[in-house]
Amino acid sequence: MRMTLILHITAGSLALISGYIALYAAKGARVHRGSGTVFVYAMLAMSVFGMAIAAGRGVAPAINIPAGLLCSYLVVTGLTTFRSVDAATRWLNAGALLVAMGVSLSSLTFGFQAVASGGMRNGMPAFPFFMFGIVALLGWAGDLRMIRSGVPPRGSARIARHLWRMCFALFIAAMSFFIGQADEFPEPLRIPLLLAIPVLAPVVSMAYWLWRVRSRPPVGGRVFARPPAGAGTAQADTARAAEALV
Repeated sequence: MRMTLILHITAGSLALISGYIALYAAKGARVHRGSGTVFVYAMLAMSVFGMAIAAGRGVAPAINIPAGLLCSYLVVTGLTTFRSVDAATRWLNAGALLVAMGVSLSSLTFGFQAVASGGMRNGMPAFPFFMFGIVALLGWAGDLRMIRSGVPPRGSARIARHLWRMCFALFIAAMSFFIGQADEFPEPLRIPLLLAIPVLAPVVSMAYWLWRVRSRPPVGGRVFARPPAGAGTAQADTARAAEALV
């Protein structure tokens, strides 16, 4: 189990570093794509090892296992947003939808149980249960709408889907580290406002980019890189939506 903990910490550190790089790198450029890919696989590894620790050691499994499943769901569906739609992707999205449904139902149930018990469930407050449950609910509702329509999101809708899922996954990882492990920091650094900055950064950036994608204000400067000649449909859609931002 000690090795599992080491791997969990290593993967989590790599996820945070690559996630912040992807968050602030030029969107669509090589650095953004490369760091984003590292972020996805590091988040998956962190989530798997974290869930193993929660189940094996009994470390708040009711909150940590749904959190790990939610992070995995968000990064996988965020990544497949820009993948070509084939049979494997459809099956993957369908499986991810079922995972999100399970997370939303279980987390919301635990949240209501916490409220009924005076605000706590096995020592855990109701807020994280409701947060994970609502995010998972929003995720699978969007997936279900996409599957039922039979048409993958295009243009700004595709970028928005990718943005909020990746940013919220980074937010969960940052919150788990900077807030959940605050007692591991040197005492001079245990300043709530200071530790809150990297946690709120993904949320603020997500809000900004969603606003940019939806409103497309006429500002100068290109924020997305152009795809290379002969790029696939996903990249072309990204470029067209991005060009509307400038």
